[in-house]
Amino acid sequence: MDISVVIPIYNEEENLPILYEKLKNVLDRLNKEYEIIFVNDGSTDNSWNIIKQLAEKDKRVIGVNFRRNFGQTAAMSAGFETAKGDIIITMDGDLQNDPEDIPKLLEKIDEGYDIVSGWRKNRKDAFLSRTLPSKIANALISKVTGVHLHDYGCSLKAYKSEIAKNLDFYGEMHRFLPALSKAIGAKITEIPVNHHPRIYGKSKYGISRTFKVILDLLLVKFLLDYRTKPLRIFGGIGFILSLIGFFILSYLVCIKLCFGHSIGNRPLLTFGVLFFLTGIQLISTGIVAELITRTYYESQGKRPYIIKEIINRD
Repeated sequence: MDISVVIPIYNEEENLPILYEKLKNVLDRLNKEYEIIFVNDGSTDNSWNIIKQLAEKDKRVIGVNFRRNFGQTAAMSAGFETAKGDIIITMDGDLQNDPEDIPKLLEKIDEGYDIVSGWRKNRKDAFLSRTLPSKIANALISKVTGVHLHDYGCSLKAYKSEIAKNLDFYGEMHRFLPALSKAIGAKITEIPVNHHPRIYGKSKYGISRTFKVILDLLLVKFLLDYRTKPLRIFGGIGFILSLIGFFILSYLVCIKLCFGHSIGNRPLLTFGVLFFLTGIQLISTGIVAELITRTYYESQGKRPYIIKEIINRD
């Protein structure tokens, strides 16, 4: 299998037949073996029945159906696991990504890149509610992770299979996949792609997503820099705090023993004890995190989703 196209679907019944025809026209021209994997993320409309109909008439269509809505990250993870292609293409199911851009992504993969990310240079979304928050989030993510992309939120991306299948991501981490790939040495680039206004259905994202991105970014930064050595961050901060507490308490003991000053009613005593105990707690947290990390790497992890059924896949 040369190419697997992974598409998370949530209530896109009107877009699915159009998307399938557009994808088929583009992929047929490539003269490569391909499959189209629709992951139904607990849709409440007729999306799953349409996917089943498409799979019945075209054996290259793979359907994966979740028991409930687990989110886009889980859908992509399931798609990656199901995919058999050497190259995995991800895209949205709302027709805003253009299948005609797929050959351009593949050209960059052929140049030796492991991940090619789409850049919606001329976005067709509302500026204040979507485009502006996205620009701020992209700048922040690029600064924190060191992987400089204009558009982390664009779902249209191409991955070499060995990279995609070695990524562990949960929660809402799908937009950070290029940054997470940096940890395993992936070569990443970005190209401008087309972006179309949504015709059918409604967007599942709002401005509240920006705050979620900021929280996820803290986790990504930790995973990139300290996933295998959590004691360095917890222990480092804990050591500094406990050292400050030690010096404060040493000073108070000195003035008590040497000069006979009362220290029981001094706020400095409270701060000294607080700093010292907090530091010890953080160091202990770092040690526990190290043990958890060892367990994580030495045992099998659980999948963050449950698949109800898969069509056209043995």
